[in-house]
Amino acid sequence: MHSSIRPMSDSLCLSSCLSSGCPWMWDNLTCWQPARIGEVVEVKCPELFSQFMSEEDYELGTVSRNCTMFGWSETFPHYIDACLYEETGSNHTDTYYASVKALYTVGYSTSLVSLTMAMVILCRFRKLHCTRNFIHMNLFVSFILRAISVFIKDGVLYAKEDSEHCFIHTVECRAVMIFFHYCVLSNYFWLFIEGLYLFTLLVETFFPEKRYFYWYIIIGWGTPTVCVTIWAVLRLHFDDVGCWDMNDNAAIWWVIKGPVLASIMINFVLFVGIIIILVQKLQSPDIGGNESTYLKKVQRLARSTLLLIPLFGIHYTVFAFSPENVSKKERLVFELGLGSFQGFVVAVLYCFLNGEVQSEIKRKWRSWTVNRYFAVDLKHRHPSLASSGVNGGTQLSILSKSSSQIRMSSLQAETPAT
Repeated sequence: MHSSIRPMSDSLCLSSCLSSGCPWMWDNLTCWQPARIGEVVEVKCPELFSQFMSEEDYELGTVSRNCTMFGWSETFPHYIDACLYEETGSNHTDTYYASVKALYTVGYSTSLVSLTMAMVILCRFRKLHCTRNFIHMNLFVSFILRAISVFIKDGVLYAKEDSEHCFIHTVECRAVMIFFHYCVLSNYFWLFIEGLYLFTLLVETFFPEKRYFYWYIIIGWGTPTVCVTIWAVLRLHFDDVGCWDMNDNAAIWWVIKGPVLASIMINFVLFVGIIIILVQKLQSPDIGGNESTYLKKVQRLARSTLLLIPLFGIHYTVFAFSPENVSKKERLVFELGLGSFQGFVVAVLYCFLNGEVQSEIKRKWRSWTVNRYFAVDLKHRHPSLASSGVNGGTQLSILSKSSSQIRMSSLQAETPAT
């Protein structure tokens, strides 16, 4: 029987295996590749089980299935026996991942709302339109796109808990993964641009901001486009499996991972350089300075350092250069759970608590209340003007012109007397 079965291509596997073997199968934990009747397939335990075992004691086990004439057999040994200790159960796994998903869902939702409000504020007030705030706005957009891409990815891949991941290989699914990686890369690059811009401001005396801003746009949005395009082409030709959500080919994955690590590393170097510059300015002698002014400078330095950490993404350096199989549980909570609130923190620090933004909002509020007061006052004092087609702004201009003419006439009347 075995000699009569010829090797078949992947494109014909789904149709041919129905009659001569076992087709692809997803059992909610592992993707089983097609096999011929009588063949025993052995795979490693899913890596999610390693999240609940101590790293020094845990060794990745294996499970097997036999392809029979009646289809796939049961796994032997069972997942719990091969991959977990007796005291560890699948309920713990499900609860843990559900908790992490709930955490980052709340985080990205909070960030999305706060960043949208910050964008409206920065776009609404023209006096806030400058190169620095334009860079902030692009960073806010990258955070917004990242949050949206996470929600879209979860909606496509995990819409149903028992979805057949082995058979999700549609163009739409792969397009979602391409969009997701593009948004994540863009977010990291705009964090890098924030650091580069601030460092350049401190180092260069004359800094043509507008000319550099166009280069920032190219780096922030163009470079991720190139990287993701190369990654998609390589996946299509050398690792065209599933929905492209698994990264088993390390060489191809470095097309995405490499630029991310490079941006984190460069931002960390820029962060250290900026802190050194701030410390040098702190140590510069003050004319007539005293201990109170020195303490104020120290407080300002500490505050600036804390503000730069979320803006530069310095917290990503905690696990950036550690092997991916080390501290997986902590990495998942830190990067997905706590990292989802980064957009919210950036929006609060650099928009809602920004003194320049607060001053502009207060100025607009005072202007609106004064105009509203005078409009209501004129309506009561001059009902003839209010009933006519003259609006409040015209009434105010007429009133100001008449009052200025009265003051000029009074000054002219007083001048001959003096």
